[in-house]
Order: sequence, then C-alpha cells, then structure tokens
Amino acid sequence: MITPIIDLHCHSTISDGLFSPTELVKYAHSKGVQVLALTDHDDIDGLPQAREQASALGMVFINGVEISVTWQKRTLHIVGLNFDHKNYTLADSLTKIREGRDARAIKIAHGLGMAGIMGALEGARSYCKDGSVGRIHFAQYLAEKGHAKDVKSVFKKFLTPGKPGYVEHVWADLTEAVSWIKGAGGVAVIAHPGRYDMGAKLYPRLMNDFKLAGGEAIEVVSGSQDPSQTEYFAKIANEFGFFASCGSDFHGPGISFRQMGQKQIIPPNCKPVWEKWPDIKKLTQSNHKDIY
Repeated sequence: MITPIIDLHCHSTISDGLFSPTELVKYAHSKGVQVLALTDHDDIDGLPQAREQASALGMVFINGVEISVTWQKRTLHIVGLNFDHKNYTLADSLTKIREGRDARAIKIAHGLGMAGIMGALEGARSYCKDGSVGRIHFAQYLAEKGHAKDVKSVFKKFLTPGKPGYVEHVWADLTEAVSWIKGAGGVAVIAHPGRYDMGAKLYPRLMNDFKLAGGEAIEVVSGSQDPSQTEYFAKIANEFGFFASCGSDFHGPGISFRQMGQKQIIPPNCKPVWEKWPDIKKLTQSNHKDIY
C-alpha cells in the first residue's frame, strides 16, 4: 500500500535541534511531510506548540519523545509515540532524566577545563536554546572555537571514552522507560537500531528484552542508519513480531545525515506502526504519495 509522507522521529530546540517546535513543523510541511512526530530527547515541552502549528497547516501530529536508556552498559534510545503528554508519571520521570543530563554537563565542562578548555559550559549553553545541555552543544562550541575541524571530530577528540570530556552516565532502565510510555498509552520503539553496532548475538538479546518489557516497534527505516540495514531490521521486526517505524532523525540543515521528505520505503512484509492508529491508517489507504 502506497502511503503518505510520514516522519516519526525529529528534534527541535527543546533538545538538540536547530528549529523551534513551530519552525520545525513549518519546515516539515514545506518538505511535504503529512504526518509528523516531534521526539525531543527526554523532553515533551515542545509538543503543544508543535501540535498547534501542525493543526494550522492541516498536518497530522503525533506526540513523541526519545528517552535515553542504559542497557548492558550501553546507551540506547527508545522513542515513545502517540501517548498522553499530560501523564504525570511520564512527565516526572523525564524531568529526573534531564536533571541527570544537567549534572553530566557540569562534569563534562570540568573534564574539558582540566584539559585547558575553559568556559565550555557557558559556551555549550549558548547553543542550547530551550532545553538541557547535551554533548552536541559542547561539540558545536568546541568546533566554533577551533578545537577540532568540525562537530564529528570534536566527538572523537574530546567526548568519547578515554577523552577529557567523556563522562560515563547511567540513564533510565530499559524496562522502566518502556513502562512510562505504555503507562501513558503510547507505543515504545527502538530508535535507529543500526547505530548500536551490537552484532549477531546482542541484537537478538536486546530485542527479546525489549519485547518482554512491552516494546512494540523498531525503526526499520531511519535517517541516521545506513539504508542497507533496512532489510536486516525488517527481518528482525518480523521475527520478534514488532511493528516497523520510520523517521528522519532530523535535527536541522547541515547537522543531519538525511533531509526531511526524502523517500524511504518500509518493506512491504512489515506492519507499519501506524496500523495501530485508525486515523493514520485510513489516511494511508486513501493517499497516493510515497513514504517520507
């Protein structure tokens, strides 16, 4: 079935994107996106603004969030979709994660200071417009100051294990994160699984733990994983009975791997996650455009 342009993973200034929630929705609309989920890192403050703008433009808007979790001493991201953003347990839990993120930022700045880079926290905050300071904000500041040639190089030089700005951090538990999303009536999705580079043994273990926790979908198509991985994760989705999701993981022009609106196809042997949502399923059955 040919579907409308659907993007279920992107970011605004509430986390580490370049556009405000309103600007992001306008941009998505200009790229032909018809169904959009805003999935800021550990934060849902931008959802009301984004929903209002989407309604004004005639777009379908899906509540979203991307939760940072720790599993097997690895950092993973779980996207929550189509939940009640007023759910107290979810909102309170995300607040606590952001408090941990803020504490990490102070430690990162201290490490960089010990390496002779002063004022990094204030510099990172200058790039963080509305939400918590993340590693990307430090990377943008350090690149601006000439400590590396670009953001990617900053991560390799300063923010990875063994480097002065690296801080080991324990995020939310996988089972807890999924329970928050499900408790708010939403669907839990493993974000960009191809980025985790786990190999043939760990991927099945992750998928099994995720399913046991109540997870229901994985991003078979993602703007931040190689398109060649699509068939592999389509197979994984089918083996574990997961729905397939898709998203650009768009942060802004020039800092994202893939542009919004580019056509990517969920394999026909997969069940799209929007099959759980009658209004969107109906839209896909009457539309004549390709997927995002």
